[in-house]
Amino acid sequence: MSGTDCWMERRVFLGAVGITLVGAWRSADAQEAGRSWRVGFLTGMTRPPDGGPPAPLRTALQAAGFIDGKNLGYECRWAEAHNERLPALAAELIALHVDAIVTSGGPAAAAAKQATSTIPVIVVNGGDIAETGLVSSLSRPGGNVTGINDPAAVLSAKRLEILKEVVPAIARVAVLWNAGDNAMTLRYRQIERAAQTLHLGIEPLGVREPDDFNAALEAMTRTPPDALMMVTDALTTLNRRRVIDYAAAHRIPAMYEFDSVVEAGGLMSYGSDPRESFGLAGEYVAKVLRGAKVGDLPVEQPNRYFLVVNLKTAKDLGLPIPQSVLVRADRLIE
Repeated sequence: MSGTDCWMERRVFLGAVGITLVGAWRSADAQEAGRSWRVGFLTGMTRPPDGGPPAPLRTALQAAGFIDGKNLGYECRWAEAHNERLPALAAELIALHVDAIVTSGGPAAAAAKQATSTIPVIVVNGGDIAETGLVSSLSRPGGNVTGINDPAAVLSAKRLEILKEVVPAIARVAVLWNAGDNAMTLRYRQIERAAQTLHLGIEPLGVREPDDFNAALEAMTRTPPDALMMVTDALTTLNRRRVIDYAAAHRIPAMYEFDSVVEAGGLMSYGSDPRESFGLAGEYVAKVLRGAKVGDLPVEQPNRYFLVVNLKTAKDLGLPIPQSVLVRADRLIE
């Protein structure tokens, strides 16, 4: 066989291979184009009016080509601050054969991880997820869980530092948290450690159900603290109005974790933006739906943390906010 003939046969072979590969790629694209995915959402919070998952999660998935009602559907479950319902709700999602589950809150994340070892779980607002054992490490989670981390030790110290900067004379801080949530209890322990460094006393006010708030508020009435910190989870969020009103009525400066509480009348907050966290979760879900192994996706950290101050609340408390805090604030509510 001549060299020219060999070259022609090789060209025909390579052309056939190329056609086969292109056909395979087109076939895969066609399969993906015709496929529909289901994403579960699990949280201890109450059901929102629209019945859907957080808007930033949907927006991020839509930007990645996963459009609700077209090639994507959501299955959402809310425990309405009754964490004992979460295992059954997680089981419902598993039975529906969802392709991934996004969880909000430590108990929801734990329930999802307990319910499945194969379906990818993306955690938001789950606390320090390495410390609570949801993942084996932040850089390489392994298993079927990853998500957005909340570095409790760093944030707890920072919140106390800001609180002391605003109210230099404080000596004793009451801490209100859900003692039935392991992630929130870990956060409380970090506040205790930070308080020791700042030479502050801590009054623990652990709650486990709505009726416990009465006892917590009565304890503060008997022995008024100099300031208050509220650790945010489904239980404390659903009862935040009582806490905000109590702090206002008793003129107690309070530090919260998220700006939504400050918008509702709380004094100030320092923390991540939940909208950013759910957006990051949406990006992770998109990667998983496209075939990424969830255990290989490193746990994300929020890009930045925000200081928000309600100047109207400060004025009502008769509390001047130092200029050093005002200039650092990312948002001032007037």
